[in-house]
Amino acid sequence: MMKILVDADACPVKEIIEKVAKQKNIEVVMYIDSSHILSSDYSKIVTISKGRDAVDLALINDSEKGDVIVTQDYGVASLALGRSAYAIGNSGLIYDNNNIDKLMFERFLGQKVRRAGRKGGKTFNPKKRTREDDERFERNLLKILNKATS
Repeated sequence: MMKILVDADACPVKEIIEKVAKQKNIEVVMYIDSSHILSSDYSKIVTISKGRDAVDLALINDSEKGDVIVTQDYGVASLALGRSAYAIGNSGLIYDNNNIDKLMFERFLGQKVRRAGRKGGKTFNPKKRTREDDERFERNLLKILNKATS
């Protein structure tokens, strides 16, 4: 049975996920590391010991074909797609086999620039989250869930 798995550390759309999941009667599992505290009346909370990528690996290991993965991490999204799961970012971007390679390459280039000491490389502060971001996320999450359950 399909479930929604959430990389919940610093995830700004947890309430939207739960609202939509309740409407569709879909299980939600939120993964956090032990430096965070999270409680929910609806979602199952899985706390993972702190460690580099520990939450990401636990989430992917628990995922199954047809699950929906909510993450901002392109690497996690890529692994989810490899397991025939759906993946969506907090901004509502639906990760798929048509865009993940480009996103991973852009991430690689950004890491390379940062390691080189930012010589000529731009860094940016993310834009403040807007109501439109939340609406786009909810709309695209519903689109994925409708596709997955049809």
